[in-house]
Amino acid sequence: MWWRKRSKEKAKERLKLVLAYDRAKLSPGLVESLKRDLLEVLRRYFPAQEEGLSVAFEERGEKMVLIADIPLR
Repeated sequence: MWWRKRSKEKAKERLKLVLAYDRAKLSPGLVESLKRDLLEVLRRYFPAQEEGLSVAFEERGEKMVLIADIPLR
C-alpha cells in the first residue's frame, strides 16, 4: 500500500507542475532553455554543475514563483 501513496503524491506533483507551466504560459521546451541559460550565466560567477539542477515554477497565492536549485561544486 505504501507504493500507492508515493505514486499518488508523484502524480499530484506532476499535475501541479503542468498547471504552473500552463498558467505561466511556458512550454516544457522553454523551461529547458531557461535551465541551460541560467546555468550558463551562473557558471560565469560560480562553479555550478548541471547534474542535480532543477528549475520549477510554483504558484504562491496569485503569483508564479521561479525556484532554482543549483548545486555548486
